[in-house]
Amino acid sequence: MTTEEKVENWFVPLSTAELTLKEAHSQLDEFGLEQEDVPLIIQLVENPKYDLPGIDIFHGATNLKTHDYIHILLGRGVMIKDEAFVLGFTMGSSNRVTTTEEKLFSFITKYIYPKNYQFTDEDLHIFKDAVRLGFVSDCKSLAKIDYERYLDWPLQKIRNDIGIEVDLLKAYYAIEAKRFPHIKECTRNLVGF
Repeated sequence: MTTEEKVENWFVPLSTAELTLKEAHSQLDEFGLEQEDVPLIIQLVENPKYDLPGIDIFHGATNLKTHDYIHILLGRGVMIKDEAFVLGFTMGSSNRVTTTEEKLFSFITKYIYPKNYQFTDEDLHIFKDAVRLGFVSDCKSLAKIDYERYLDWPLQKIRNDIGIEVDLLKAYYAIEAKRFPHIKECTRNLVGF
C-alpha cells in the first residue's frame, strides 16, 4: 500500500473502545508526519510554540503529537475534512473562540496555507460546525490535556474521563455523512455503530 493510500484509509473508528492511545498512535508511525515536516506557516498558526507570550492568537493550538491524539479520540482520519473537524472541535472545546478568530483562521486556511493544505468551502463548513460542536460539548479543552498520562488507557475510558460525548459526535457524523455522501472521510465515521 502506498503512503497516499495509507493516509486515505487510516482512521481509528469512534466505536473503537479497548485499543489504548499508545497502540492507536503507533499506527501512524508508518506514514505520519513529524513536526518538522509541517510547513512553517501551519506551525505558526497551529502550534502554541509560536504564540506570542501571553497571547493566544488561535485558541486550541497544539503540537503535532497532541493533534494526532485528538484525531484518534474523535474517531477521525487524517484527510483534509478530518483535519477541518479536528481543528474546529479542538478550538471550540476551548470555549474561547471569537467570531473574528474563526473568520481569520478560515481566511488563512483557505488562502494562505500551502495548496495541499488549503481548506475548500466544504472543509470550512465542517470546520465551523466542529467549532460549534466543541463549544457545546462539555469536554475539557482538548488542547490543554496531558495525553501522556493516558497512553496506556483504553480509548473509551479516556473519552469518558475528559468528557468527549460519543453520542454527540455520532449525531454530527450522521449529519455530515448525509451532507457529503460522496466523500469517504465523511461517510466512514460511524463504522462499528
